[in-house]
Amino acid sequence: MRIVFMGSAELSVPSLEAILQAGLDEVVGVVSQPDRPAGRKRVLTPCPLKAFAEQRGLNIITPGKIGDPAAVEALAAWKPDLFVVVAYGQYIPSRVIDLAPREAINVHPSLLPKYRGSAPIQWAIANGDETTGVSIIYLAPKMDAGDILRQETYPVGDAETSKTLHDKLAVFGASLLLKAIADIRNETVSRTVQDESQVVEVRKLAKEDAAIDWALPAVAIRNRIRAFDPWPGSTCVLPGGEVLKVWKAELDETSGKPGEVLDDRLLVAAGEGALRLVEIQPAGKKRMPADAFLNGRPVAPGEMLG
Repeated sequence: MRIVFMGSAELSVPSLEAILQAGLDEVVGVVSQPDRPAGRKRVLTPCPLKAFAEQRGLNIITPGKIGDPAAVEALAAWKPDLFVVVAYGQYIPSRVIDLAPREAINVHPSLLPKYRGSAPIQWAIANGDETTGVSIIYLAPKMDAGDILRQETYPVGDAETSKTLHDKLAVFGASLLLKAIADIRNETVSRTVQDESQVVEVRKLAKEDAAIDWALPAVAIRNRIRAFDPWPGSTCVLPGGEVLKVWKAELDETSGKPGEVLDDRLLVAAGEGALRLVEIQPAGKKRMPADAFLNGRPVAPGEMLG
Protein backbone atom coordinates (compact mmCIF):
# COMPACT_ATOMS: atom_id res chain seq x y z
CA MET A 1 0.00 0.00 0.00
CA ARG A 2 0.95 3.62 -0.50
CA ILE A 3 1.10 5.19 2.97
CA VAL A 4 1.25 8.85 3.94
CA PHE A 5 2.49 9.18 7.52
CA MET A 6 1.45 12.13 9.70
CA GLY A 7 3.26 12.89 12.96
CA SER A 8 5.41 15.35 14.87
CA ALA A 9 6.24 14.34 18.45
CA GLU A 10 8.74 11.73 19.66
CA LEU A 11 5.91 9.21 20.08
CA SER A 12 5.54 9.03 16.29
CA VAL A 13 9.15 8.19 15.38
CA PRO A 14 9.16 4.46 16.31
CA SER A 15 5.96 3.93 14.29
CA LEU A 16 7.39 5.43 11.10
CA GLU A 17 10.64 3.56 11.65
CA ALA A 18 8.74 0.27 12.07
CA ILE A 19 6.86 0.75 8.79
CA LEU A 20 10.09 1.50 6.96
CA GLN A 21 11.91 -1.47 8.47
CA ALA A 22 9.06 -3.87 7.68
CA GLY A 23 9.35 -2.88 4.02
CA LEU A 24 5.90 -4.21 3.12
CA ASP A 25 4.39 -0.84 2.26
CA GLU A 26 5.69 2.31 0.58
CA VAL A 27 5.82 5.52 2.58
CA VAL A 28 5.16 7.96 -0.26
CA GLY A 29 5.17 11.05 1.94
CA VAL A 30 5.35 12.46 5.44
CA VAL A 31 3.28 15.30 6.88
CA SER A 32 4.69 17.07 9.92
CA GLN A 33 4.57 20.39 11.73
CA PRO A 34 6.44 23.54 10.64
CA ASP A 35 9.80 24.28 12.31
CA ARG A 36 9.41 26.25 15.54
CA PRO A 37 11.76 28.33 17.72
CA ALA A 38 13.46 26.28 20.44
CA GLY A 39 16.08 26.79 23.15
CA ARG A 40 17.30 30.00 24.71
CA LYS A 41 18.34 31.42 21.35
CA ARG A 42 14.94 30.55 19.83
CA VAL A 43 16.49 28.87 16.80
CA LEU A 44 14.03 27.40 14.29
CA THR A 45 14.10 23.66 14.92
CA PRO A 46 12.34 20.74 13.22
CA CYS A 47 10.14 18.47 15.33
CA PRO A 48 11.44 14.93 16.05
CA LEU A 49 9.40 13.25 13.31
CA LYS A 50 10.45 15.72 10.61
CA ALA A 51 14.11 15.38 11.61
CA PHE A 52 13.87 11.59 11.36
CA ALA A 53 12.10 11.73 7.99
CA GLU A 54 14.76 14.08 6.62
CA GLN A 55 17.46 11.61 7.68
CA ARG A 56 15.64 8.91 5.73
CA GLY A 57 15.26 11.08 2.63
CA LEU A 58 11.47 10.95 2.60
CA ASN A 59 9.13 13.40 0.89
CA ILE A 60 7.95 15.90 3.51
CA ILE A 61 5.42 18.70 3.72
CA THR A 62 4.81 20.86 6.81
CA PRO A 63 1.58 22.80 6.28
CA GLY A 64 0.42 25.28 8.88
CA LYS A 65 -3.06 23.81 8.36
CA ILE A 66 -3.49 20.35 6.90
CA GLY A 67 -6.85 21.28 5.37
CA ASP A 68 -5.55 24.22 3.29
CA PRO A 69 -6.00 23.80 -0.47
CA ALA A 70 -2.25 23.64 -1.18
CA ALA A 71 -1.78 20.88 1.40
CA VAL A 72 -4.74 18.89 0.08
CA GLU A 73 -3.39 19.20 -3.45
CA ALA A 74 0.05 17.96 -2.35
CA LEU A 75 -1.50 15.00 -0.53
CA ALA A 76 -3.65 14.08 -3.51
CA ALA A 77 -0.56 14.05 -5.74
CA TRP A 78 0.95 11.31 -3.55
CA LYS A 79 -2.09 9.09 -4.30
CA PRO A 80 -2.22 7.52 -0.83
CA ASP A 81 -4.03 4.29 -0.05
CA LEU A 82 -3.85 4.89 3.70
CA PHE A 83 -3.03 7.68 6.13
CA VAL A 84 -1.23 6.70 9.35
CA VAL A 85 -1.43 9.32 12.09
CA VAL A 86 0.67 9.30 15.28
CA ALA A 87 0.91 12.35 17.55
CA TYR A 88 0.49 14.75 14.64
CA GLY A 89 -1.03 17.66 16.54
CA GLN A 90 -3.64 18.94 14.08
CA TYR A 91 -7.27 18.11 13.44
CA ILE A 92 -7.53 16.28 10.11
CA PRO A 93 -10.72 17.13 8.18
CA SER A 94 -12.75 14.64 6.17
CA ARG A 95 -11.68 16.21 2.86
CA VAL A 96 -8.17 14.97 3.65
CA ILE A 97 -9.18 11.53 4.92
CA ASP A 98 -11.34 11.00 1.83
CA LEU A 99 -8.21 11.15 -0.37
CA ALA A 100 -7.22 7.65 0.82
CA PRO A 101 -9.49 4.71 -0.07
CA ARG A 102 -8.32 2.81 3.05
CA GLU A 103 -9.09 5.87 5.21
CA ALA A 104 -6.86 7.00 8.10
CA ILE A 105 -5.77 5.23 11.26
CA ASN A 106 -4.34 6.62 14.49
CA VAL A 107 -2.13 5.26 17.27
CA HIS A 108 -3.45 6.37 20.68
CA PRO A 109 -1.60 5.48 23.92
CA SER A 110 -4.54 4.41 26.08
CA LEU A 111 -7.26 1.77 26.22
CA LEU A 112 -9.98 3.74 24.47
CA PRO A 113 -12.62 4.88 25.22
CA LYS A 114 -10.71 5.52 28.46
CA TYR A 115 -8.51 8.61 28.35
CA ARG A 116 -9.53 10.38 25.20
CA GLY A 117 -7.46 13.54 24.93
CA SER A 118 -3.92 14.83 24.68
CA ALA A 119 -2.31 13.52 27.90
CA PRO A 120 -3.45 9.90 28.38
CA ILE A 121 -0.06 8.62 29.55
CA GLN A 122 0.29 11.24 32.26
CA TRP A 123 -3.22 10.80 33.62
CA ALA A 124 -2.94 7.00 33.67
CA ILE A 125 0.03 7.36 36.05
CA ALA A 126 -1.51 10.24 38.02
CA ASN A 127 -4.65 8.19 38.62
CA GLY A 128 -2.65 5.21 39.83
CA ASP A 129 -3.62 2.84 37.02
CA GLU A 130 -1.72 -0.45 37.07
CA THR A 131 -2.55 -1.15 33.42
CA THR A 132 -2.79 1.01 30.32
CA GLY A 133 -2.29 0.15 26.66
CA VAL A 134 -2.44 1.24 23.05
CA SER A 135 -5.41 1.51 20.70
CA ILE A 136 -5.29 1.65 16.90
CA ILE A 137 -8.40 3.44 15.69
CA TYR A 138 -9.88 4.87 12.53
CA LEU A 139 -10.05 8.65 12.50
CA ALA A 140 -13.52 10.06 13.09
CA PRO A 141 -14.96 13.59 13.18
CA LYS A 142 -14.87 13.48 17.00
CA MET A 143 -11.38 13.33 18.54
CA ASP A 144 -10.27 9.81 19.59
CA ALA A 145 -13.77 8.43 19.01
CA GLY A 146 -13.22 6.25 15.93
CA ASP A 147 -13.74 2.51 15.60
CA ILE A 148 -11.03 0.33 17.15
CA LEU A 149 -8.99 -1.98 14.91
CA ARG A 150 -6.52 -3.28 17.45
CA GLN A 151 -6.05 -2.81 21.20
CA GLU A 152 -3.59 -4.35 23.65
CA THR A 153 -2.83 -3.77 27.32
CA TYR A 154 0.52 -2.76 28.84
CA PRO A 155 1.54 -2.80 32.53
CA VAL A 156 2.35 0.42 34.39
CA GLY A 157 5.32 -0.13 36.73
CA ASP A 158 5.30 1.31 40.24
CA ALA A 159 8.33 3.50 39.49
CA GLU A 160 7.16 4.51 35.99
CA THR A 161 7.29 8.16 34.97
CA SER A 162 5.46 9.66 32.03
CA LYS A 163 8.77 9.76 30.13
CA THR A 164 9.66 6.10 30.68
CA LEU A 165 6.11 4.92 29.96
CA HIS A 166 5.91 7.16 26.88
CA ASP A 167 9.06 5.60 25.44
CA LYS A 168 7.84 2.06 26.11
CA LEU A 169 4.40 2.69 24.62
CA ALA A 170 5.95 4.33 21.54
CA VAL A 171 7.73 1.05 20.71
CA PHE A 172 4.80 -1.12 21.83
CA GLY A 173 2.40 0.95 19.74
CA ALA A 174 4.62 0.69 16.67
CA SER A 175 4.47 -3.11 16.88
CA LEU A 176 0.68 -3.03 17.24
CA LEU A 177 0.44 -0.59 14.32
CA LEU A 178 2.14 -3.09 12.00
CA LYS A 179 -0.50 -5.67 12.92
CA ALA A 180 -3.28 -3.19 12.13
CA ILE A 181 -1.71 -2.27 8.78
CA ALA A 182 -1.46 -5.97 7.94
CA ASP A 183 -5.17 -6.35 8.76
CA ILE A 184 -5.97 -3.53 6.34
CA ARG A 185 -3.65 -4.84 3.65
CA ASN A 186 -5.11 -8.35 3.94
CA GLU A 187 -8.69 -7.06 4.24
CA THR A 188 -9.18 -8.84 7.57
CA VAL A 189 -10.08 -5.78 9.63
CA SER A 190 -12.47 -6.17 12.55
CA ARG A 191 -13.93 -2.82 13.63
CA THR A 192 -15.23 -2.32 17.18
CA VAL A 193 -17.37 0.71 17.95
CA GLN A 194 -16.32 2.51 21.13
CA ASP A 195 -18.75 2.33 24.05
CA GLU A 196 -19.72 5.95 24.68
CA SER A 197 -20.95 5.08 28.18
CA GLN A 198 -17.36 4.21 29.16
CA VAL A 199 -15.69 7.39 27.86
CA VAL A 200 -13.19 9.12 30.13
CA GLU A 201 -11.81 12.38 28.74
CA VAL A 202 -8.59 13.91 30.03
CA ARG A 203 -7.34 17.45 29.69
CA LYS A 204 -3.98 18.78 28.63
CA LEU A 205 -1.52 19.40 31.44
CA ALA A 206 -0.87 22.96 32.60
CA LYS A 207 1.96 24.64 34.52
CA GLU A 208 -0.42 25.02 37.45
CA ASP A 209 -0.55 21.23 37.84
CA ALA A 210 3.02 21.31 39.18
CA ALA A 211 2.08 22.67 42.63
CA ILE A 212 1.96 19.84 45.18
CA ASP A 213 -1.23 19.72 47.26
CA TRP A 214 -0.08 18.25 50.56
CA ALA A 215 -3.70 17.65 51.58
CA LEU A 216 -3.87 14.79 49.10
CA PRO A 217 -2.98 11.26 50.21
CA ALA A 218 0.74 10.49 49.92
CA VAL A 219 0.02 7.82 47.31
CA ALA A 220 -1.79 10.35 45.11
CA ILE A 221 1.02 12.92 45.45
CA ARG A 222 3.65 10.35 44.52
CA ASN A 223 1.60 9.30 41.49
CA ARG A 224 1.45 12.90 40.33
CA ILE A 225 5.19 13.37 40.86
CA ARG A 226 5.79 10.41 38.53
CA ALA A 227 3.13 11.51 36.06
CA PHE A 228 4.43 15.07 35.74
CA ASP A 229 8.04 14.02 35.08
CA PRO A 230 9.45 15.62 32.95
CA TRP A 231 6.71 18.29 32.50
CA PRO A 232 5.43 20.31 34.27
CA GLY A 233 7.26 18.75 37.21
CA SER A 234 6.03 18.83 40.82
CA THR A 235 6.90 21.77 43.04
CA CYS A 236 6.80 22.68 46.71
CA VAL A 237 7.79 25.84 48.55
CA LEU A 238 10.21 25.97 51.49
CA PRO A 239 9.82 28.43 54.38
CA GLY A 240 11.24 31.66 53.02
CA GLY A 241 9.78 31.12 49.54
CA GLU A 242 12.41 28.93 47.83
CA VAL A 243 10.78 26.66 45.25
CA LEU A 244 11.87 23.04 44.92
CA LYS A 245 10.98 20.60 42.19
CA VAL A 246 10.43 17.09 43.48
CA TRP A 247 11.35 14.30 41.06
CA LYS A 248 11.27 11.26 43.29
CA ALA A 249 9.61 10.43 46.61
CA GLU A 250 9.02 7.33 48.72
CA LEU A 251 5.92 6.44 50.72
CA ASP A 252 5.94 6.39 54.51
CA GLU A 253 3.16 5.55 56.97
CA THR A 254 4.02 8.34 59.42
CA SER A 255 1.26 10.91 59.91
CA GLY A 256 1.16 14.61 60.66
CA LYS A 257 -0.31 17.93 59.52
CA PRO A 258 -0.29 18.12 55.69
CA GLY A 259 2.90 19.88 54.57
CA GLU A 260 4.67 19.48 57.92
CA VAL A 261 8.30 18.36 57.88
CA LEU A 262 8.51 15.38 60.24
CA ASP A 263 12.27 14.84 60.49
CA ASP A 264 15.57 16.35 59.35
CA ARG A 265 15.64 14.31 56.09
CA LEU A 266 12.60 15.81 54.33
CA LEU A 267 9.91 13.42 55.46
CA VAL A 268 6.76 15.44 54.75
CA ALA A 269 3.25 14.69 55.99
CA ALA A 270 0.41 14.42 53.51
CA GLY A 271 -3.35 14.21 53.94
CA GLU A 272 -2.88 10.51 54.52
CA GLY A 273 0.59 9.10 55.23
CA ALA A 274 3.82 10.89 54.35
CA LEU A 275 6.47 11.19 51.64
CA ARG A 276 10.23 11.02 51.91
CA LEU A 277 11.60 13.41 49.26
CA VAL A 278 14.44 11.56 47.56
CA GLU A 279 15.39 13.55 44.46
CA ILE A 280 14.84 17.29 44.19
CA GLN A 281 15.90 20.28 42.11
CA PRO A 282 16.43 23.77 43.55
CA ALA A 283 15.68 26.70 41.24
CA GLY A 284 18.47 27.24 38.71
CA LYS A 285 20.27 23.99 39.58
CA LYS A 286 20.35 20.39 38.43
CA ARG A 287 18.50 17.46 39.94
CA MET A 288 20.20 16.16 43.07
CA PRO A 289 19.68 13.76 45.97
CA ALA A 290 17.72 15.38 48.76
CA ASP A 291 20.51 14.55 51.22
CA ALA A 292 22.98 16.59 49.12
CA PHE A 293 20.63 19.56 49.20
CA LEU A 294 20.17 19.29 52.98
CA ASN A 295 23.91 19.45 53.53
CA GLY A 296 23.83 23.09 52.47
CA ARG A 297 20.27 24.02 53.37
CA PRO A 298 18.87 22.13 56.38
CA VAL A 299 15.09 21.90 56.78
CA ALA A 300 14.06 21.38 60.40
CA PRO A 301 11.24 19.22 61.76
CA GLY A 302 8.11 21.27 62.31
CA GLU A 303 8.68 23.58 59.35
CA MET A 304 5.84 23.73 56.82
CA LEU A 305 6.14 23.26 53.07
CA GLY A 306 3.78 24.96 50.67
